[in-house]
Amino acid sequence: MARPRKGAEGAQFIRYFGPLLDALRALGGSGSGREAVQQVAKELHLTDAEQNEVMSSGSPRFPNQVAWARFYLSREGLLDSSKHGVWSLTSKGRGTRLSQEDAKAIYTKWVKLFAEERRRKQDEEEEDEEIAEGTGAVSTDYREIVLDLIRTLPPDGFERLCQRLLRESGFVQVNVTGRSGDEGIDGFGTLQINPFVSFKVLFQCKRYARSVSPSQVRDFRGAMQGRADKGIIITTGTFTADAQREASRDGAPPIELVDGSALVAMLERLEIGLKPTQTYQPDYGFFQEFQRKTDA
Repeated sequence: MARPRKGAEGAQFIRYFGPLLDALRALGGSGSGREAVQQVAKELHLTDAEQNEVMSSGSPRFPNQVAWARFYLSREGLLDSSKHGVWSLTSKGRGTRLSQEDAKAIYTKWVKLFAEERRRKQDEEEEDEEIAEGTGAVSTDYREIVLDLIRTLPPDGFERLCQRLLRESGFVQVNVTGRSGDEGIDGFGTLQINPFVSFKVLFQCKRYARSVSPSQVRDFRGAMQGRADKGIIITTGTFTADAQREASRDGAPPIELVDGSALVAMLERLEIGLKPTQTYQPDYGFFQEFQRKTDA
């Protein structure tokens, strides 16, 4: 997550605390991150322009702010802190409705706690973790680093990376076409559901820092017409709200959308391109006991 923008009245994402709880209730108590973000937009009647606004980094502002709301609500025990892509209400969250004043109180409480934790770590000379400015939240910069690395790949390198991801995800006979002028088709593969059922899939790879538009989704659908059962667009950027609606439009062949966040989540889940590590921090209080002199 990119750092949240702050205005005169504090972090702007506070306004999504209550709506996010309401959105997950409307979804039955849980949903994917994308479903939750879309439901919040629906509940608040946000315009496409509001949903598609981007930050200086090129990342979309609205989903980023909803993700920060989720971070604080998880700390408050209102949302489950699952890392598997599902956002869900806890039993406490199911019965909680937040006003703007309630939301500000939660934010203020955790900012103070983060500040105390930061001071404690500084006193203990534990400065190895970057703390996000203005919030005290632990940075998740490794995701941005990975996306930056992927964006530096040559076009055929990104296509081969997508090929590897599809293979790791259960696709077979995955081929990269490697041909220019193939109407935006970068490769194809087969998803074998069971011995009797399989789907032919075409995929397109977009090494973007910006958003994929609905016209690009339509162009891809036109290119895959009559050639496959399903399409996949994989990008290091994002998809506009219109593009997401176009991808799931009734009466048209479905297209799955994998944005930069989902791409990194796949790398995490498959443990490719990312090495899971375990770290330890000294427990200074434990060792203080042994620093005291005892009577011989």
